[in-house]
Amino acid sequence: MKIPLWVKFFLFLAHSKGYNNFKESVRDLFTNPQNFNKRVIDYTLIFFIVSSVALFVYEVKYPIPYWLEFYAVYFTSAVFAVEYLINLWLARDIRFDILKEHNEVKFLKRQGNYGKVFLSALGKNLRYMFTITAIIDLLAILPMYRPLRMLRIFVLFRFLKILKHVHSLHQFLEVIYNRRFELLMLFVLFLFVVFVGAIAIYITEESINSKINSLLDALYWSYITITTVGYGDITPLSTGGKVISFIIVLLGLTIVSFGTSVIVTAFMEKLHTIKEESMANHLLAHDDYYIVCGYGQLTKVLAASLAQEGKEFLILDNSEKNVKNAIDDGYSAILDDPARYDVLKRFYTSGSNIIVLALTGSDVENIYISINAKSISKDIFVVARASRKEMREKYIRAGADRVLLPNDLAAFMMEASVVKPVMYKAINALLNFKEIASLDELYIDKDSAIVNLPLEEAKFNLYRIVVLGIQRGLEGEFIFNPPDDYILKAGDIVIVTSHSRYIEHFKLTHNLKRNIWSR
Repeated sequence: MKIPLWVKFFLFLAHSKGYNNFKESVRDLFTNPQNFNKRVIDYTLIFFIVSSVALFVYEVKYPIPYWLEFYAVYFTSAVFAVEYLINLWLARDIRFDILKEHNEVKFLKRQGNYGKVFLSALGKNLRYMFTITAIIDLLAILPMYRPLRMLRIFVLFRFLKILKHVHSLHQFLEVIYNRRFELLMLFVLFLFVVFVGAIAIYITEESINSKINSLLDALYWSYITITTVGYGDITPLSTGGKVISFIIVLLGLTIVSFGTSVIVTAFMEKLHTIKEESMANHLLAHDDYYIVCGYGQLTKVLAASLAQEGKEFLILDNSEKNVKNAIDDGYSAILDDPARYDVLKRFYTSGSNIIVLALTGSDVENIYISINAKSISKDIFVVARASRKEMREKYIRAGADRVLLPNDLAAFMMEASVVKPVMYKAINALLNFKEIASLDELYIDKDSAIVNLPLEEAKFNLYRIVVLGIQRGLEGEFIFNPPDDYILKAGDIVIVTSHSRYIEHFKLTHNLKRNIWSR
């Protein structure tokens, strides 16, 4: 079967890597809230909206120069028209529908229905044109047509466009939309009560009340009464009318209260989501950050240390109690399951140095966290907590870069405190009393002042720093008490002890990295 030329065109687009990459870039530019350029576009469009509306209002009474009129009418309308066409282009990929039909024709050896598929895909695009946002975008373009002055009133729809470009206002619409069923039912009930009340008061009061001369007057009274506004320009005179007023007011209070409750509940739920998004966006704005999974006694100590060093981190836990404790301790925490792929994916951004700490009390959860983190990106560094030595190999297979055994460490410290109390006292001082002495790691890279120098020439002793050992990279050999002629190489990690002020001074003087995860 001969393939029509127009079908070949769509097949070419479907297989074109350049076209696909371009369209995805444009889609990201217009739909990804994390894209900085999207915010620039949004703010630019908001400026066009506000300035053009202001000029339209000013023009009602005062003349404006032609160039300002050209800007407000033609230029801004052209910009909005381009935006409308781009959104229409992004709404549906007709090429993939054509490609799917072509593959079925090719492999199933059947007659192609390209025209039917094209019309079906085009219909899906047209359905986008009848969505609320698309209609608002279209009406915002109409003021461009100057011969019909009445179309200038559609400039008001440009203000509605702001709802799409201001994230917080857009979220307000989402809240209303998510509760559309409940609000629609309340609105139908509201209209029903208004009409019933209007008919009742019209029948009861029409012959004796000079203010109620038509059903429209009755509808007006019923609407004003049920909304509890009560202007007082129409008041019932008969006993039956007053009884109807009592019933209408009671029903009105009930409907309004119930509607308010629905909206407030929806907003409270949305505020929780907005807060989480805010924390996530704050985290993603940094190049180096930690995602701490689980909040217990071990995590409390770690979080305090990270906070003291000014590290950016976020705590994830599926326990409401643990999340509350973390927030009470002053840390950013989100109630969610850290073992789920989609949860970790929310906090990933390419190009950043991310450290995932799987520190929950469950080996199963920690292994799932390790697997999912490495599935998202192999560049994510995973540190996992294991309950016993036998689990170490499983964690390594799951992708964990480093496995912690806190139970073994605690047992060692307990033994040392009993058998070797002086050694325990020294270790405890190094770990907890940094004003006396401190353990630290010095990360040497190609820009460090001491790279490629013998250890002796680095002159650690001048800064009262004792070198305990050197690690050759993260996974290399550890050299305890290295010789003076050891050559310091890029990637080496030097374990030192001294007063924290001396160590910090040495880092600054010799341009040493402060963060092992900086790549």
